[in-house]
Amino acid sequence: MGEIKMKETSGQALIRFQGISKTFGRVRALTDIDFSFLQGECVGIAGHNGAGKSTLMAVLAGVFEPTQGEIEVDGTPSPRYDANAARHAGVRCVFQELSLCANLSIAENMCIVHPQLRGRGWRRQVTALMRKKLEEIFPGNRLNGTELVSDLTLTQRQMVEIARAFTVTDTPVRLVILDEPTSSLDAHTAEQLLAFVRKAAESGITCLLITHMLGEIQRVADRVMVMRDGGIVGVLGRDNLSREAIITAMGQHLEADKTTGAVRERVERAAGPQYHWTLGAGRRTKIEASRGEVIGFAGLAGQGQTEALLAIYEAATGRGAGRAKVAFVAGDRGRDGVFPVWSIAQNLDLRWLSGGSPAEKRRPGFGLVDFAAARAVVEAWRAKIGIRGASMNAGILSLSGGNQQKVLFARALASDADLVLMDDPTRGVDVGTKRDIYQLVRDEAAKGRTFIWYTTENEELSHCDRTYVFRSASVTRVLHADECTEEALLAASFEEQAA
Repeated sequence: MGEIKMKETSGQALIRFQGISKTFGRVRALTDIDFSFLQGECVGIAGHNGAGKSTLMAVLAGVFEPTQGEIEVDGTPSPRYDANAARHAGVRCVFQELSLCANLSIAENMCIVHPQLRGRGWRRQVTALMRKKLEEIFPGNRLNGTELVSDLTLTQRQMVEIARAFTVTDTPVRLVILDEPTSSLDAHTAEQLLAFVRKAAESGITCLLITHMLGEIQRVADRVMVMRDGGIVGVLGRDNLSREAIITAMGQHLEADKTTGAVRERVERAAGPQYHWTLGAGRRTKIEASRGEVIGFAGLAGQGQTEALLAIYEAATGRGAGRAKVAFVAGDRGRDGVFPVWSIAQNLDLRWLSGGSPAEKRRPGFGLVDFAAARAVVEAWRAKIGIRGASMNAGILSLSGGNQQKVLFARALASDADLVLMDDPTRGVDVGTKRDIYQLVRDEAAKGRTFIWYTTENEELSHCDRTYVFRSASVTRVLHADECTEEALLAASFEEQAA
């Protein structure tokens, strides 16, 4: 990856928070936040899931009105700071949960947040603006601006959201909030975004980067705000910025996972593969997995990895030989994962209610649900995976995005599935929980469960026994854990066809 040059910030406060607090009923989400967002700087924001990061950004974007405290814009108090005031201050936001309308085109979605783009020839004007900004941020993206959003991959939708936020129309863009912007991007596309963020900061735009990928914060941030339990527990300057310092300020353990591709032993299966799949229209993609194996899917985003997972799910759950009990952890939780009108508990024990978990045997009678057993399953997994932030009877959308992802992961492991398919399952999950998830995967694999794991974070592939690298819906190379280096992954990602 290329070097990103840093610069000194101007020191002029664009927006200042003084004593900002926010409560939701009895829940205190933010407590006494004092912070100045300076013009032309990149601020990294770190903290565990539920630390208050997204709530703070919602206040900054004018979505939530603070319960107490004052907000200044350009040194002038803003007594009524709402979404309209934030927009006039030049604030734009890319929220963690994407907001594009699936039934509209890219150009039409642009007009939702830029309503002044209207009149004769508006479509041509909007399309040109979007294509220009997409090419500026993500060179070679191959989007023309007229596509229907429902036809886009998750990565492409993320790219459109980001480009839309940085597009200048009637008011200047002065501060852009990026909440987990690289969580659905591959390494190559994420690198393009980080380079653009530094370029934008150098041009005077303040960029706020919320991410659990601490390496990204280290590379681009001038300062790092560390949050815990609704408050700021530390502000780290560029001079003393390290992964260890960030983790310590977050109040999480320093021990990094030491299972890397260089030291992980190859898994040899004497009995041979238990699962075999041949996928794709040309039947070119062959996937094999043994009992207790962790298989990785890698490559640039949108190269057929998710489609391969779905094809495996269909083949494994269909009729005939090779049928298996399968659980699926969706990558796009908003569209494919959570049931938005259900509670946290109902979302977690969904497979139990459908008769898919070991607790099924404890039902008191035909067609009846043993609610005591269901509660026990829910509470056990809540403690095991650290779901925090609300009562389990609260709505699933009351949780932060990372905690929603934990619920989906717990749902899969609470089932009796022999085969677990995971579509980028740690998207938006904090570093401590990621470590716990890695350990859970290894523990469950040791018990005989098989995992197939697509991830956009190359570092996670060190936890896999073998990795299939995809390019244009075909496998270009199969790498064992000790071969899975950044260089090998990148080379395989650009290969046209497997040898």
